[in-house]
Amino acid sequence: MRETLDKTRATATGLAAATEVLEKNQYDPSRLIPILEQIQEKLNYLSKETITFVADALRLPPARVYGVATFYARFALNPKGKHIIRLCDGTACHVKKSRDILEKLYEKLGLSDEKRTTDDLLFTIELVSCLGACGLAPVMVVDGEVHGQSTPQFAEEVVDKIIAEEAKGGRE
Repeated sequence: MRETLDKTRATATGLAAATEVLEKNQYDPSRLIPILEQIQEKLNYLSKETITFVADALRLPPARVYGVATFYARFALNPKGKHIIRLCDGTACHVKKSRDILEKLYEKLGLSDEKRTTDDLLFTIELVSCLGACGLAPVMVVDGEVHGQSTPQFAEEVVDKIIAEEAKGGRE
């Protein structure tokens, strides 16, 4: 029962956010990509319900909206955590042991290659092929902040700091 209520609330929140974005963009189908970007910015991902709602509101086939959402890598179709950790695994970072950092993060957060978001939706780990900072390898970006020459211990400290801040009421 609780799960059903949570899903209903999440759907309602998603549709309200989508409506706000659609109104702001005057229900203009030519603005599909910016509309999806703005919705994802609010919700952290695009649910099936949201994609269908946007398609109906813009009078577009749902397959077209879904096609756009799956074509561009920047769109996520699964919920992401509040805090996004992007870890580079490009050549320079890989050689400098970025995988050790990834393994530490997986261990700390109970995640794996198959499961990259924590159940509480607090963290998502994204493995990327390049962050464009090879001279700082290994590099991770946490909530947009670049951390060069990272280590597994440093990654764990960053996660611990975020957890402590969230326990005090969230980051500003």
